[in-house]
Amino acid sequence: MSNDKFALTAGYLKKVVPLLMKYHVPATPPNYALWYTYVANANSELTQKIDESIRDTGSLSANTCKALYDEHLADERVRESDAFKQGLQALAIEMGNTMADTMKDTDTFQSTLDKTFSQLARVGEETLSMDETIAVVRSAVKGSKEIRQSTSFFKNQLAEAQKEIDRLRETLEQANEEALHDALTGIFNRRAFDTEIDALAASPPPKGFCLLLCDLDHFKSFNDTYGHLMGDQVLKLTGKRLTDYCRDGIKAFRYGGEEFALLVPNRQLNGACRVAETIRASIDKLVLKDKRSGKKLDNISVSIGVAQYEKGESIGTLIGRADSLLYEAKNLGRNRVMPIA
Repeated sequence: MSNDKFALTAGYLKKVVPLLMKYHVPATPPNYALWYTYVANANSELTQKIDESIRDTGSLSANTCKALYDEHLADERVRESDAFKQGLQALAIEMGNTMADTMKDTDTFQSTLDKTFSQLARVGEETLSMDETIAVVRSAVKGSKEIRQSTSFFKNQLAEAQKEIDRLRETLEQANEEALHDALTGIFNRRAFDTEIDALAASPPPKGFCLLLCDLDHFKSFNDTYGHLMGDQVLKLTGKRLTDYCRDGIKAFRYGGEEFALLVPNRQLNGACRVAETIRASIDKLVLKDKRSGKKLDNISVSIGVAQYEKGESIGTLIGRADSLLYEAKNLGRNRVMPIA
C-alpha cells in the first residue's frame, strides 16, 4: 500500500469512531465496515440510505445498521458471523489436512527431482549408461504424474469448499432474516422491536418519537367463528397494511398475538395520533372473503393507543402508558385511537 493510500485509509478510520459514538452504534466489525464505506463514500446508495435514516430519526439504530449491512455488504458480514466461522473452521481443518498431504507429496517430488538432476548430471560425465538414464527419466515422469494427481485433488477440494461456503452463506442469511422478522406476517418481530426502541430511547431523534400499540378487535371470537386459517389471513393482511405506512422512519412490528406496534420518529403526540387514525381507518376498510362460505368479511378493526416518549423515562413506562391508552380505546367501544387528536 502506498503512503498516500495508507494516509487516506487512516483518515477514514479516524472519522468512523466519532460517528459510532455520536449515533450510539455498537463498535462491531460489521458496523466498522458499514461506516467506513459511508465516510469513504464508496457506495452512493448506501450513503443515501444512511443520510435518510439520520434525517428521519436522528440516529441509525442497530436494526437499521444490520439491514443496511445485509443489503450492501453481505459478503463481508458473513465472515463475522459465529455460525459462518464454525462452518469455516470445519472447512479449514479439512482443507488443512488436504494441503498438508499435498505439501508432503510436493516435498517428496522435490526430493525426487533433486536426486534425478543429480543422476542426470552424470550423463555429461559419461558415468551413466543409456538404460540408467532412461530409468532416471521414467522415475521423474512417475513423480510428476503423482504430484499432478495430488494437486488436482486439492483443486477439487477447493471447489467443494467454495460450494459449502455458498451454502453456509445462504443458510446464515436466512437465519438472520428469521431472527428479526415474524414468520407469519413478514414484518419485524418483538426482538427487533426491543432493539429498536432501546436505540431510540438512548439517542432520541430531534423531535422525539412516539409508540403506537395496535390490537385487532374481537380477534378471539373471529378465530372461533371463522377458524385460525382465516385469523392468520387477517394478521397477514394487517401486517401488509401497516407496512404501507412505514416511511419517514416509521417501522412496524408484530408485538405478540394479534397486537402490533409502530415506532414513529420525529413526530409529536398529535402528529403520531393522526398517523394512527389514518392506519385505523385503512384497516377498517379491509375486506376478506371466506372461501368455504363465500362470505365477505368486512368487520376487521383495530384499537390503538399512542404515547410520546418523555426524556429520561424507562421503556417499560412508555409501553405501559401506550398500553393503558389502548385498553381505554377498547373500553370506549373499540375501533378508535386514544388519546383523541
